[in-house]
Amino acid sequence: MVLLQRPHILLLLIGTHQFLQCWIAFGSVNEEGQKQEEFSEELLLKTLPDHKLLAHFHFQSSAPPSTSNGCHHHLFPKAISQLVQKFRIKEMELSFTQGRWNYESWGGFDPKSSSNAKPAGVELWAVFDVPQHHIDASWKNLTHTLSGLFCASINFLESTATYSTPEWSFPPASGNVRYGTLPCEAVCTENLSPWLKLLPCRDKAGIALLLDRPSLYRGFYHSQQLHLTSTGSSSEGIDSGIILEQTLTVVLQPNSEMAIEVHASEKHIQPSWSLSSIFGKQVSGRCVLAKSSSVYLLLDRGLSAANGLTSENFWSNPSFELSANPDRIFLEESSSHSKSLSILYMFQVEKYCESEPFDIGLMWKVPLAWFCQQTPLHASSANSKDGSCELRVDVFQVVPWYVKVYFHSLRVFVDQQPRAVSDIIEKIHVSPSKDKCLLGFLRIDEYPPDANQGFDIPSAIISFPNFHASMVFLEDDSLNKSPLLSKFQEKCPVMPYTEVLLVPLTTPDFSMPYNVITITCTVFALYFGSLLNVLQRRVAEEERFLKAKAAKKTGRLPLLLSKLSAKLRGRRLEPLHSPPSSSSFINSKLVLKVILVAGLAVGWQYFFS
Repeated sequence: MVLLQRPHILLLLIGTHQFLQCWIAFGSVNEEGQKQEEFSEELLLKTLPDHKLLAHFHFQSSAPPSTSNGCHHHLFPKAISQLVQKFRIKEMELSFTQGRWNYESWGGFDPKSSSNAKPAGVELWAVFDVPQHHIDASWKNLTHTLSGLFCASINFLESTATYSTPEWSFPPASGNVRYGTLPCEAVCTENLSPWLKLLPCRDKAGIALLLDRPSLYRGFYHSQQLHLTSTGSSSEGIDSGIILEQTLTVVLQPNSEMAIEVHASEKHIQPSWSLSSIFGKQVSGRCVLAKSSSVYLLLDRGLSAANGLTSENFWSNPSFELSANPDRIFLEESSSHSKSLSILYMFQVEKYCESEPFDIGLMWKVPLAWFCQQTPLHASSANSKDGSCELRVDVFQVVPWYVKVYFHSLRVFVDQQPRAVSDIIEKIHVSPSKDKCLLGFLRIDEYPPDANQGFDIPSAIISFPNFHASMVFLEDDSLNKSPLLSKFQEKCPVMPYTEVLLVPLTTPDFSMPYNVITITCTVFALYFGSLLNVLQRRVAEEERFLKAKAAKKTGRLPLLLSKLSAKLRGRRLEPLHSPPSSSSFINSKLVLKVILVAGLAVGWQYFFS
């Protein structure tokens, strides 16, 4: 009523409110014009020499410092942002892998295998920006948070038998890093669904629409990763920006029926494939929130050399035929030690829609055979002056405390010839578990579910410090805009993994706890069953039951004999009834039961005390 009586006050308040809204909107537009959240989606396809197909999905989300958008995010997942801010993570990588990467057939000296080939199970490492005495507590809380976020048993990494502190021979080695693995962890769709929820469009649109569960998990290799990097320092009190990379690498077997029909007599023909035949779906357009959406087809150096493609004739492809014309073609820079070069075909998904979906197919015409670049496990002395060669190799492995490693029995072979250990190995560093050195037995919760099968020892990491894998393309402006191509051009360390080692150890007889549990449950059942029976039974009902039972047993012949005896004696016939001792018998039976139950209780307490 006061505002209605004074309209100038009401107009002043409305004008002030509109001005504040316009000023806030202008400020937010100005800040978002400078720093915005971005999301990109990319897919890389590569034909492998052993008639298989590699599909590498790459999703990248970037968030500027929180001073631009506050605590709210438009594209970036809020759970990851809270994770970084709460535990002050500088860098973290989490991978779920099913299967084993074949380094001989799929390559080991290229950016894809160096950064995406992971050991079986779960691997987690993180670099914290906290003091030294807070790192273990942050690691424990981080594992529990990730366990609930991705529906996995990552919380078991809090045990000192499953994680370590790499001091050297690990690329991000520093005092604030923690590394742990779970080689026996199974990977299923329960881990993939939370991973997909971190995407802005999830698996409903864009390239993520191809992530069909049956198609992914029937492959030979499946690895989903999450790598986040903090672009600033949060120790100064300024919230840093975050770059989140989500990658999914699968190795699938294409359907070879088409290739068999075309070339029935050829044994080395590569199977023809398409996106719809492999994943059962087509891309109906890009994610509306994605800044860029592209699909790449890579022909590596071995395939280009077998196909006879060079920088002059890469437009002609006599060995295969593509179902769609590429939008762009990138050539790798030629090196001095290799005349062949990799060719990358680029397809932009932005120009496709639901009426005209994107579906790339590759039809092989002639059989080809080639090899991928393997890890530098061989050194040559041809280029050295004194005839000697040197190849530095660092090996890092986490061995649980209950497995004893005897280094005096170590043997080293070079070219299948035994060599002295002192001539090959320069340094061996062992970091024992500080809290498990004095213990000699495992707790029951430290045994695996199937202890009789053996204990899984995590894979070892073999790194080559003098070798780096990269794929440098000719200069182009679009290379800097693509996160995947920019990643390939960076020098990444060559880090192959060994197989998981299964060690049989002595295990106790786990049937004894089962027997103890069975006997205990039986005694409890007898104790409480008898007690409830005594407390719930009524004496009057027991007496009526005995009288009715006695009346049923009495027949006509005993009745006639009793009448006859009564006449002969001259006495009156008395009706038959239950003996008077029945009530005393019931009372004595009740007392005996109560004494029995009390005795069992006293014996039970005495046995456990």
